[in-house]
Amino acid sequence: MQNTVHIIGAGISGLSAAVRLANADWRIHVHEATQQAGGRCRSYFDTATNLTIDNGNHLLLSGNRHALAYARSIGTEAGLVGPKRAQFPFVDLATGQRWQLDLGDSRLPLWVFDEARRVPDTGLTDYLALMPLIWASTNKLVGDAIPCKGVLYDRLVQPLLLAALNVDPPEGSAGLAGAVVRETLLAGGQACRPLIARDGLSAVLVEPAIKLLQDKGASVSFGHELRELVMRAERVDGLKFGGDDGVAIGPDDAVVIAVPPRSAAALLPGLKTPSRFRAIVNAHFRFDPPQNAPPILGVVGGLVEWVFAFPQRLSVTISNGDRLVDMPREELALAIWRDVCKAAGVAGELPQWQIVRERRATFEATPGQNALRPGAVTAWKNLFLAGDWTDTGLPATIEGSVRSGNRAADLVLAAKRG
Repeated sequence: MQNTVHIIGAGISGLSAAVRLANADWRIHVHEATQQAGGRCRSYFDTATNLTIDNGNHLLLSGNRHALAYARSIGTEAGLVGPKRAQFPFVDLATGQRWQLDLGDSRLPLWVFDEARRVPDTGLTDYLALMPLIWASTNKLVGDAIPCKGVLYDRLVQPLLLAALNVDPPEGSAGLAGAVVRETLLAGGQACRPLIARDGLSAVLVEPAIKLLQDKGASVSFGHELRELVMRAERVDGLKFGGDDGVAIGPDDAVVIAVPPRSAAALLPGLKTPSRFRAIVNAHFRFDPPQNAPPILGVVGGLVEWVFAFPQRLSVTISNGDRLVDMPREELALAIWRDVCKAAGVAGELPQWQIVRERRATFEATPGQNALRPGAVTAWKNLFLAGDWTDTGLPATIEGSVRSGNRAADLVLAAKRG
């Protein structure tokens, strides 16, 4: 007889747990409160631009082992595309200077020894000054671990850590920043090749997972919000959904909660979760990128931080965007478009555009908030947690989401064996 697991939430963490358990021959029931899967990592047709866009511009790297293994398991690894070599072009809008960081294809960070491949006007000693970050405690501030000033900081460290932590780097957790550096810059170019879901996040990371689950007999229910967990002794005994819809949980069944932290805390009173969040602003412009446009361009000295080139559109990400969430939309679109024109070397009136402001995009990656992240294990033997806000050892990223889903799935399997 098949064992059954109920996955609450169809974001990337829930889907990765579901796929892992489906491949282990468990019967899967996915319950999603909204009308679509993917959570903050999804695509939709946007009528303002007449294009399919992502609700956020998510970048993966070739060293994101868990995310790539997840894509491989649902047959879509080829949908993550990028340059053959780990190269990152940058532009400084304040000075007009352009350069390319070339991390090569080694497993070691040999690029720091080559003046032509590292950040211009930096020396080896600048990179050695980052060493305290690599093994820093999660309780320590980035600003107390490394100098947050100078050419290397302005042109590489600040953009990298801002994108990863979604807070001003000096106030971020040095331990989380160190984990990012260990898995990217320190791992050499082989781990740093940028990868983008060119055809959209849903097409690559979400819809194929749903299809695989359904092909394996799983049920995926939308508009199915869990209202209450019924507990008995040390186990979850039942699930209560909207209306009179209830589900009994058998003695060998398991439940994985893969919902945002506020929802998880409502279901599990007393659960400690991050309570402070930061916004991310994304902009999408219907505009054909120049033929030689890189898939991703780093921008310093302006409002914009990263420019992504997709077929028929240029998209932008601005992290730590709380200051922009209440700015008039057209004023913001014009300001971003001016930066895009300078950065990408294009010109023209404001094209069709869309602004997506995610107010609670990620938990605040500070030492205080990181300390509130729970592990995957709960006080109930058949209940486990997943989500990028749980204690993954990483900031809130797709890699962290998949890692959390895998961890929850492995705990379900271990509990059954036990």
